[in-house]
Amino acid sequence: MNLLKRKNTKGDKTYYYYDFGRSKGQRPATGIFVYTKPKDQTQKNHNKQALALLEVKKSQAIIEKQSIGTAYIPAHKFKDNFLDYYEEYVNAHRRNGNRHLQNSLNQFRLFLDTEFISPVDITENLCKNFRRYLLDKYTGETPSDYYTRFKWVLAAATADGYFRVNPTEKVAAKSNPSVRLKEHLEVSEYLELLNTPCTNEEVKDDFIFCCYTGLRWVDVKQLRIEQINGIKLTTRIIQAKTGLSVTLTLHPIAHIIVDKRRKSATDLLFRLPTADGANKVLAKWFSATSIDKYITWSCARLSFAILLKDKLVDDPTIAYLMGHSTTKQVQKTYKRHRPADQQTTIEQLPTPELLPYFLNI
Repeated sequence: MNLLKRKNTKGDKTYYYYDFGRSKGQRPATGIFVYTKPKDQTQKNHNKQALALLEVKKSQAIIEKQSIGTAYIPAHKFKDNFLDYYEEYVNAHRRNGNRHLQNSLNQFRLFLDTEFISPVDITENLCKNFRRYLLDKYTGETPSDYYTRFKWVLAAATADGYFRVNPTEKVAAKSNPSVRLKEHLEVSEYLELLNTPCTNEEVKDDFIFCCYTGLRWVDVKQLRIEQINGIKLTTRIIQAKTGLSVTLTLHPIAHIIVDKRRKSATDLLFRLPTADGANKVLAKWFSATSIDKYITWSCARLSFAILLKDKLVDDPTIAYLMGHSTTKQVQKTYKRHRPADQQTTIEQLPTPELLPYFLNI
């Protein structure tokens, strides 16, 4: 392993570079310099410490070269604080519109309540406790989503040599089903809402728009006018398989709402309050109807999926319209828990024209 040195244009400093070869990019800077002619004791001390550090870097580079093709990983490649490794992984694998990975790190920090944890302290029991922390704090798929990302990080760390055995290998991710089933709207309730005035017409338009498009609150709140071209809406949701945005064809009701909003909107299609404020408007609006259900914004997306399913739309199509890469969520989360019309359903069972003798009263 050789080191090259080169003076700067003024000639007062000498910079050092690695020499891995003669091709482009094979002479990276070490980040270390010395004063060519030190003027005082401070600069002399700098040169002494810089040259000592240079020897350390040279030694590390030699060990890295020699360990290629072996199972040995140099100790200087490891981070003392596992949170630094976690954060580095998050930054390297960050994806627009997906906050699960970043949130998993945030929740792990809150769980630890400290800014330092050594890799040796990441044990199977700690992983179980973190999973329990998430299950106690969140419902639905959120605990599973966050813990799954945590497992990704530990799997990568195991591959990088931090662990001999992955601490999460026997600790599976779990969801936490809500005790109360989420309500949804039926066809008649859609129609009643359309004819019921609301104190905030913009919130009403937005909620109806979600009912007819299946968009989430976070997506519709950021919906821009240029995303809509005629009856086509290009969402912010990116398909995992194709890498392309999901494109929806707008229902006539949704298209009318878009034309109505264009008259006053300049950038965003809707100007909305906070999610909490919008749900309060919904509660007041629903109180003026005959709909006796606890409805929040997420119920619009659920209703969208259920009513399409009632019309025998296939799961892959519904999954695409909702921005999912598989039908898993449609079959597990966005489904009808109770039959729409029990009487009609029961009457599908066979009934003879003449009742048998033992049923005659």
